[in-house]
Amino acid sequence: MSSTVQDRVEELREQIRYHNKRYHQDDDPEISDAEYDALVRELALLEEQHPELTADDSPTAQVGFAPSEMFAPVRHLSRMMSLDNAMSLEELNAWGKRMERFITGQIDFACELKLDGLAVSLIYEGGQLVRAATRGDGTVGEDITHNVLTIKSVPQQLQNAPPLLEVRGEVFMPVSAFTRLNELQARAGERLFANPRNAAAGSIRQKDSRITAGRELAFFAYQLGQVQQGPSFARHHQTLGYLKELGLPVNPENRVLPSLEAVHGYCQEWQEKRHSVDYEMDGVVVKVDDLAQRLELGATSKAPRWAIAFKFPPEERNTLLRDIMVSIGRSGKATPFAVLEPVRVGGSTVGLATLHNEDQVRAKDVRPGDTVIVRKAGDVIPEVVGPVLSLRKPDSQPWQFPRICPECGAALERAVGESDTYCTGSDCPKQREQRIVYFAGRGGLDIAGLGERTVQLFLHEGLLKDVSDIYNLDWARIRRMENFGDLSVQNLQNAIETSKQRPLANLLVGLGIRHLGGAGSQVLARAMGSLDKIIQASEEELAAVEGVGPVIATSLHTFFQQEHNRQLIERLRAAGLNFAGPGDPTLPQVLKGKSIVVTGTLEKYSREAAEEAIKARGGKSPGSVSKSTTAVVVGEAPGAAKLTKAQELKIPILDEAAFERLLETGSV
Repeated sequence: MSSTVQDRVEELREQIRYHNKRYHQDDDPEISDAEYDALVRELALLEEQHPELTADDSPTAQVGFAPSEMFAPVRHLSRMMSLDNAMSLEELNAWGKRMERFITGQIDFACELKLDGLAVSLIYEGGQLVRAATRGDGTVGEDITHNVLTIKSVPQQLQNAPPLLEVRGEVFMPVSAFTRLNELQARAGERLFANPRNAAAGSIRQKDSRITAGRELAFFAYQLGQVQQGPSFARHHQTLGYLKELGLPVNPENRVLPSLEAVHGYCQEWQEKRHSVDYEMDGVVVKVDDLAQRLELGATSKAPRWAIAFKFPPEERNTLLRDIMVSIGRSGKATPFAVLEPVRVGGSTVGLATLHNEDQVRAKDVRPGDTVIVRKAGDVIPEVVGPVLSLRKPDSQPWQFPRICPECGAALERAVGESDTYCTGSDCPKQREQRIVYFAGRGGLDIAGLGERTVQLFLHEGLLKDVSDIYNLDWARIRRMENFGDLSVQNLQNAIETSKQRPLANLLVGLGIRHLGGAGSQVLARAMGSLDKIIQASEEELAAVEGVGPVIATSLHTFFQQEHNRQLIERLRAAGLNFAGPGDPTLPQVLKGKSIVVTGTLEKYSREAAEEAIKARGGKSPGSVSKSTTAVVVGEAPGAAKLTKAQELKIPILDEAAFERLLETGSV
């Protein structure tokens, strides 16, 4: 063994102990969970390869961290252990193989979403909550009873409870509550919380329980601990059912599955929809369901052999903030963004991240040269959560929002009482570019192939001045341009032609009218029936539409009263775009009482356009096939389940040509 290995082991132990304190005691971690896990895994591997370096006080042999002196110490009735991690199906299967050394036969697995919160132990005596404690080092935790008593989802009294009952679970902060808390922090000029876990931990470990009471914390029970004179159970899921019967909250998404393949499917499913619930999760806890098998498996010094945490890819990482720059949007809005040292986070490499507005930069106090926490949650735009203050350079200076547009040199102005800053340039080239990009984007006319780079090229070549020019492009000239072969030109032509049939709501979105989004556009198109009626309507008539209101109404009326916008509308009309909404009375209601299901990709219609065309003629367009379905329209790559169901029920199946005849005549 080289001294280099021993030095690295000691270095890793020192780093992990430091970060344990930052996480468990200070509630102010410097590194992300993924980076912490990487340190622990490296140390564990080195100790496995060099057994002579193992030590009882190594972080790999310990649970959590020693409790803080802020709270009275509490000795747990039985040890609260941590969990080993699996990062892939291979590691999950390796865990399963290790279990085969201890038990044989069928194993059922209880799967629970791994909430990103704070593990606690609750003690009930005679049904009364008498003590709550943090996990601490697994043996001794902190007494947080006075704070847990303020959590509404934790019952203070249980009916028909045994003389002694220990419940283990997770205290967490719902995402919605976290958002409200940070809004309050920003308004008060206080530092923002980095994530719901830190906010929950900081809230539960307050000396003043009134602060905790105002933080909207929640609780899920996940384990039955010590019990005196209670019922006996054979399975873990039965114990959760018992806790639920007693009145304790249990996560409804828990599942029992028969194989690790099914478990992995459950993990993948929740990785994809992890943001569909109002709490943060970072994985799935997988447990052996049979309690007798758990006894056979036992535990290591740190973790039970019968449970493992399947971790999702990290959504937060640390990286260097190289610079803060400002982008100009279609409306002139100036948005600060972070230029980052590229880092892999949330399944993709992130080099840029939003900073929202001037107030957010000030509240987060991020500065060029900082080490910052970057977050990317699913398809959400990456954002900088905040700086790691302990790593900030002594000569760091706060960033100042510029007062001149970086694109056109006009003044940047911020109205009194508003959070956003705008470019005042009347002919800012970046605004013109972004208006066209937005019009062609997925929320607007959804023109595949007309992205930001292509728009920039066409503007540079003088092929575009505004969105109406999209429908009068010089195709002969485009074919002579580099990177535009016959196929790419034909695809773009088809996409532009198809965009003419997009629903009116898409056109309204694409016009980029301030304050008008997708939902407002849909209710407006349905209520007014056509673009011409919207243009002719008064502010009062527009505001009377449910879901629109006076702010949007004023913005709409102002937009359509401006002469250059009216001229733009006429150019779009001449190009043949769809101005008719689903409530347009001029369209014959030939599909009234009919139910038409669309599946697969059509050439001339997007899925939205096809469904709107059906609804505009009085029909319904549900997402599934049933006995009441009149016909199923099938394009390329249709849904197999829908097609099979239609064939089983002998429902007419239409191609695109037959669909167009149906729209004209109403007959199948």
